[in-house]
Amino acid sequence: MEETTAGEAPIEVPAGRGDLGRRVSARREELGITRAELAERCGAAASYVAYVEERAAAPSMGMLVGLADGLGTTVAELTGGMTDTPPGRGTAMRDAELTGLSEAECRRLLSTHGIGRIGFSGPEGPAVFPVNYVIVGNEIAFRTAAHSRLAGAHGTEVAFEVDHIDDAMREGWSVLAVGEVSGVTDERRISHLHAVARSLPWAGGPRTHWMSMAPTRVTGRRVHSG
Repeated sequence: MEETTAGEAPIEVPAGRGDLGRRVSARREELGITRAELAERCGAAASYVAYVEERAAAPSMGMLVGLADGLGTTVAELTGGMTDTPPGRGTAMRDAELTGLSEAECRRLLSTHGIGRIGFSGPEGPAVFPVNYVIVGNEIAFRTAAHSRLAGAHGTEVAFEVDHIDDAMREGWSVLAVGEVSGVTDERRISHLHAVARSLPWAGGPRTHWMSMAPTRVTGRRVHSG
């Protein structure tokens, strides 16, 4: 796509949303701030923040630093430079504290959907698998393949863990839920789970077998600045 101005040569205008735009938008929404608020933080116009989020923009290093500061993250995180590295590589805060979370706070952090990890012990030994999950009432539900190792955990006690790490602030939290997992066979429940699921499993493939667990114990911890 091109735009022209009288007396000027055509200017190539980037089209389509890029990875940078997706990361900026996701981080901004995670913080719960508007484009105007982010623009004020980084000294830019709200229209430019919109441009970065919606188009394949190529900001200068100075603007990237401003966006990263405004979003409480790093340039490497925004540009995908840390994609293949585990979180938590930053230096710990000198006044860091580890505190327990109430069950109500744990359930709030579990929220309605996201990615968590299921840990269980099967015939082949201990295993942990990441899954996309959704909260329905008091239950944690997720999809897997019908004949997977995870589906074979039906009727056993499992541990479900969710966490969030903020590398820029060296803060984070984790929630652990324990309970018996079972396959969902009731057609009405399955239809309801399909209706409330926010997205398909990221892993793709025929992961249509719903499983759920009603936690009997929910605990959590938070690392934060003292």
